[in-house]
Amino acid sequence: MRLGDSMRGFVLGTVTAVALVAGGALAMQISRSPGDDQNTLHPERIIIGLDLSKSNPLVDDPAFAARVSLRIARIVSRLGLASEVHIRTFGSYDPSSNAFAYDTRISVRARPEQVAAEVQKLIANTPRLVASGRWRSQQKTNILAFLDNSARAIGCGGMPTAFILASDGIEDSEYARLSHGDSLPPPDRRLYRGCAKLAIYGIGQGTGSPVMTSRLRFQWENWAHAAGFSQFEGLNDW
Repeated sequence: MRLGDSMRGFVLGTVTAVALVAGGALAMQISRSPGDDQNTLHPERIIIGLDLSKSNPLVDDPAFAARVSLRIARIVSRLGLASEVHIRTFGSYDPSSNAFAYDTRISVRARPEQVAAEVQKLIANTPRLVASGRWRSQQKTNILAFLDNSARAIGCGGMPTAFILASDGIEDSEYARLSHGDSLPPPDRRLYRGCAKLAIYGIGQGTGSPVMTSRLRFQWENWAHAAGFSQFEGLNDW
Protein backbone atom coordinates (compact mmCIF):
# COMPACT_ATOMS: atom_id res chain seq x y z
CA MET A 1 0.00 0.00 0.00
CA ARG A 2 1.25 3.48 -0.83
CA LEU A 3 0.08 6.76 0.65
CA GLY A 4 1.34 10.12 -0.57
CA ASP A 5 4.50 10.76 1.42
CA SER A 6 3.39 14.14 2.74
CA MET A 7 0.12 12.71 3.96
CA ARG A 8 1.17 9.36 5.43
CA GLY A 9 1.54 10.17 9.09
CA PHE A 10 -1.36 12.59 9.38
CA VAL A 11 -3.96 10.62 7.44
CA LEU A 12 -3.35 7.21 8.97
CA GLY A 13 -3.07 8.71 12.43
CA THR A 14 -6.16 10.87 12.09
CA VAL A 15 -8.53 8.40 10.48
CA THR A 16 -7.92 5.81 13.15
CA ALA A 17 -8.60 8.33 15.90
CA VAL A 18 -11.69 10.12 14.61
CA ALA A 19 -15.11 8.56 15.10
CA LEU A 20 -17.68 8.76 12.35
CA VAL A 21 -20.76 11.01 12.49
CA ALA A 22 -23.47 10.33 15.09
CA GLY A 23 -21.29 8.34 17.41
CA GLY A 24 -20.42 5.76 14.79
CA ALA A 25 -24.01 5.06 13.78
CA LEU A 26 -22.88 4.60 10.19
CA ALA A 27 -19.94 2.33 11.02
CA MET A 28 -19.72 -0.47 8.50
CA GLN A 29 -20.88 -3.91 9.50
CA ILE A 30 -19.51 -6.75 7.39
CA SER A 31 -20.93 -10.21 7.79
CA ARG A 32 -19.76 -13.30 6.01
CA SER A 33 -21.21 -16.77 6.04
CA PRO A 34 -18.92 -19.62 7.16
CA GLY A 35 -18.70 -20.80 3.57
CA ASP A 36 -17.42 -17.53 2.16
CA ASP A 37 -14.05 -17.93 0.49
CA GLN A 38 -12.40 -14.91 -1.11
CA ASN A 39 -10.15 -17.22 -3.13
CA THR A 40 -13.15 -18.24 -5.24
CA LEU A 41 -13.78 -14.65 -6.38
CA HIS A 42 -12.24 -13.13 -9.46
CA PRO A 43 -10.01 -10.11 -8.76
CA GLU A 44 -11.34 -6.67 -9.58
CA ARG A 45 -9.87 -3.18 -9.72
CA ILE A 46 -11.54 -0.15 -8.13
CA ILE A 47 -10.31 3.37 -8.83
CA ILE A 48 -11.85 5.81 -6.34
CA GLY A 49 -11.81 9.53 -7.11
CA LEU A 50 -12.51 12.06 -4.36
CA ASP A 51 -13.75 15.36 -5.77
CA LEU A 52 -12.29 18.22 -3.72
CA SER A 53 -13.94 21.01 -5.68
CA LYS A 54 -15.74 23.60 -3.55
CA SER A 55 -19.13 22.73 -5.07
CA ASN A 56 -18.98 19.15 -3.80
CA PRO A 57 -20.54 18.60 -0.33
CA LEU A 58 -17.91 15.93 0.35
CA VAL A 59 -15.44 18.67 1.34
CA ASP A 60 -17.49 20.26 4.11
CA ASP A 61 -20.45 18.03 5.02
CA PRO A 62 -19.42 15.29 7.49
CA ALA A 63 -22.80 13.53 7.32
CA PHE A 64 -22.65 13.29 3.53
CA ALA A 65 -19.00 12.19 3.61
CA ALA A 66 -19.93 9.45 6.08
CA ARG A 67 -22.71 8.14 3.84
CA VAL A 68 -20.49 8.11 0.75
CA SER A 69 -17.69 6.41 2.66
CA LEU A 70 -20.03 3.68 3.89
CA ARG A 71 -21.35 2.92 0.43
CA ILE A 72 -17.88 2.71 -1.09
CA ALA A 73 -16.52 0.67 1.83
CA ARG A 74 -19.24 -1.93 1.35
CA ILE A 75 -18.12 -2.34 -2.25
CA VAL A 76 -14.50 -2.77 -1.17
CA SER A 77 -15.51 -5.31 1.50
CA ARG A 78 -16.77 -7.69 -1.19
CA LEU A 79 -13.56 -7.77 -3.22
CA GLY A 80 -11.67 -11.01 -3.70
CA LEU A 81 -8.00 -11.76 -3.26
CA ALA A 82 -5.62 -10.00 -5.67
CA SER A 83 -8.13 -7.19 -6.22
CA GLU A 84 -6.73 -3.66 -6.37
CA VAL A 85 -7.94 -0.50 -4.65
CA HIS A 86 -6.66 2.91 -5.75
CA ILE A 87 -7.71 6.28 -4.32
CA ARG A 88 -6.88 9.70 -5.78
CA THR A 89 -8.17 13.22 -5.21
CA PHE A 90 -9.05 15.56 -8.06
CA GLY A 91 -10.31 19.06 -8.75
CA SER A 92 -7.94 21.57 -10.28
CA TYR A 93 -5.77 20.42 -13.17
CA ASP A 94 -2.68 20.77 -11.02
CA PRO A 95 -0.66 17.78 -9.76
CA SER A 96 0.58 19.70 -6.72
CA SER A 97 -3.02 20.19 -5.55
CA ASN A 98 -3.79 16.48 -5.78
CA ALA A 99 -0.68 14.59 -4.76
CA PHE A 100 -2.50 12.13 -2.50
CA ALA A 101 -2.35 8.48 -3.54
CA TYR A 102 -3.50 5.30 -1.85
CA ASP A 103 -2.81 1.96 -3.55
CA THR A 104 -3.26 -1.51 -2.11
CA ARG A 105 -3.98 -5.08 -3.15
CA ILE A 106 -6.32 -7.43 -1.30
CA SER A 107 -4.35 -10.30 0.24
CA VAL A 108 -4.24 -12.54 3.29
CA ARG A 109 -2.43 -9.69 5.06
CA ALA A 110 -4.76 -7.00 3.74
CA ARG A 111 -8.18 -8.60 4.03
CA PRO A 112 -11.07 -6.92 2.23
CA GLU A 113 -12.84 -6.01 5.47
CA GLN A 114 -9.65 -4.41 6.80
CA VAL A 115 -9.05 -2.40 3.64
CA ALA A 116 -12.73 -1.42 3.53
CA ALA A 117 -12.58 -0.08 7.09
CA GLU A 118 -9.50 2.00 6.25
CA VAL A 119 -11.08 3.34 3.07
CA GLN A 120 -14.25 4.22 4.96
CA LYS A 121 -12.38 6.17 7.62
CA LEU A 122 -10.32 8.02 5.03
CA ILE A 123 -13.28 9.15 2.92
CA ALA A 124 -15.43 10.01 5.94
CA ASN A 125 -12.59 12.17 7.22
CA THR A 126 -12.42 14.28 4.03
CA PRO A 127 -14.08 17.38 5.60
CA ARG A 128 -11.58 17.29 8.47
CA LEU A 129 -8.63 16.92 6.10
CA VAL A 130 -9.88 19.91 4.08
CA ALA A 131 -10.61 22.03 7.16
CA SER A 132 -7.11 21.32 8.51
CA GLY A 133 -5.49 22.38 5.23
CA ARG A 134 -3.98 18.94 4.58
CA TRP A 135 -6.21 18.72 1.52
CA ARG A 136 -7.19 21.87 -0.38
CA SER A 137 -10.69 22.53 -1.66
CA GLN A 138 -10.41 23.70 -5.26
CA GLN A 139 -12.08 26.07 -7.69
CA LYS A 140 -12.29 23.77 -10.73
CA THR A 141 -13.71 20.30 -11.33
CA ASN A 142 -11.67 18.36 -13.85
CA ILE A 143 -13.53 15.05 -13.82
CA LEU A 144 -12.73 14.19 -17.44
CA ALA A 145 -9.04 14.91 -16.92
CA PHE A 146 -9.05 12.69 -13.83
CA LEU A 147 -10.65 9.84 -15.76
CA ASP A 148 -8.22 10.35 -18.64
CA ASN A 149 -5.14 10.38 -16.40
CA SER A 150 -6.32 7.38 -14.35
CA ALA A 151 -7.09 5.33 -17.46
CA ARG A 152 -3.61 6.03 -18.77
CA ALA A 153 -1.74 5.54 -15.48
CA ILE A 154 -3.65 2.59 -13.99
CA GLY A 155 -5.76 1.32 -16.85
CA CYS A 156 -8.52 -1.24 -17.14
CA GLY A 157 -6.55 -4.21 -18.42
CA GLY A 158 -6.24 -7.58 -16.75
CA MET A 159 -9.33 -7.46 -14.55
CA PRO A 160 -12.79 -5.82 -14.42
CA THR A 161 -12.28 -2.17 -13.49
CA ALA A 162 -14.73 0.28 -11.94
CA PHE A 163 -14.26 4.02 -11.55
CA ILE A 164 -16.12 5.25 -8.46
CA LEU A 165 -16.34 9.01 -8.01
CA ALA A 166 -17.45 10.76 -4.83
CA SER A 167 -18.50 13.82 -6.80
CA ASP A 168 -21.39 16.14 -7.62
CA GLY A 169 -20.67 15.45 -11.30
CA ILE A 170 -20.48 19.12 -12.26
CA GLU A 171 -17.62 19.22 -14.76
CA ASP A 172 -16.14 22.73 -14.68
CA SER A 173 -13.05 22.79 -16.88
CA GLU A 174 -11.74 23.61 -20.34
CA TYR A 175 -13.75 20.64 -21.61
CA ALA A 176 -17.15 21.81 -20.41
CA ARG A 177 -19.01 23.83 -17.81
CA LEU A 178 -22.03 21.70 -17.11
CA SER A 179 -23.55 24.25 -14.74
CA HIS A 180 -23.68 26.69 -17.68
CA GLY A 181 -25.54 24.35 -20.04
CA ASP A 182 -22.54 22.86 -21.85
CA SER A 183 -22.43 19.22 -22.91
CA LEU A 184 -19.62 16.76 -22.33
CA PRO A 185 -17.36 16.24 -25.35
CA PRO A 186 -17.15 12.81 -27.01
CA PRO A 187 -14.71 10.47 -25.22
CA ASP A 188 -11.77 8.62 -26.73
CA ARG A 189 -13.22 5.12 -26.70
CA ARG A 190 -9.79 3.53 -27.19
CA LEU A 191 -8.61 4.95 -23.88
CA TYR A 192 -11.35 3.22 -21.88
CA ARG A 193 -11.15 -0.17 -23.58
CA GLY A 194 -12.00 -2.84 -20.99
CA CYS A 195 -13.40 -0.41 -18.39
CA ALA A 196 -16.49 -2.01 -16.84
CA LYS A 197 -18.30 0.58 -14.72
CA LEU A 198 -18.47 4.29 -13.99
CA ALA A 199 -20.28 5.30 -10.80
CA ILE A 200 -20.83 8.82 -9.47
CA TYR A 201 -22.08 9.01 -5.90
CA GLY A 202 -23.44 12.44 -5.06
CA ILE A 203 -24.34 13.55 -8.58
CA GLY A 204 -26.25 16.83 -8.38
CA GLN A 205 -25.67 17.11 -4.64
CA GLY A 206 -25.56 20.72 -3.51
CA THR A 207 -27.52 22.04 -6.51
CA GLY A 208 -30.91 21.75 -4.82
CA SER A 209 -32.36 21.06 -8.26
CA PRO A 210 -33.85 17.76 -9.43
CA VAL A 211 -33.83 19.13 -12.99
CA MET A 212 -30.08 19.81 -12.81
CA THR A 213 -29.48 16.41 -11.26
CA SER A 214 -31.39 14.71 -14.07
CA ARG A 215 -29.43 16.65 -16.69
CA LEU A 216 -26.10 15.75 -15.09
CA ARG A 217 -27.07 12.09 -14.92
CA PHE A 218 -28.11 12.16 -18.59
CA GLN A 219 -24.81 13.76 -19.65
CA TRP A 220 -22.65 11.28 -17.73
CA GLU A 221 -24.65 8.21 -18.69
CA ASN A 222 -24.36 9.09 -22.38
CA TRP A 223 -20.67 9.82 -22.00
CA ALA A 224 -20.01 6.53 -20.15
CA HIS A 225 -21.76 4.44 -22.78
CA ALA A 226 -19.96 6.29 -25.57
CA ALA A 227 -16.64 5.60 -23.81
CA GLY A 228 -17.42 1.89 -23.70
CA PHE A 229 -18.33 1.41 -20.05
CA SER A 230 -20.80 -1.46 -19.77
CA GLN A 231 -22.50 0.04 -16.72
CA PHE A 232 -23.20 3.50 -15.33
CA GLU A 233 -24.58 4.40 -11.91
CA GLY A 234 -25.34 7.98 -10.98
CA LEU A 235 -26.83 8.43 -7.51
CA ASN A 236 -27.91 11.71 -5.97
CA ASP A 237 -29.10 10.07 -2.77
CA TRP A 238 -29.56 6.53 -1.41
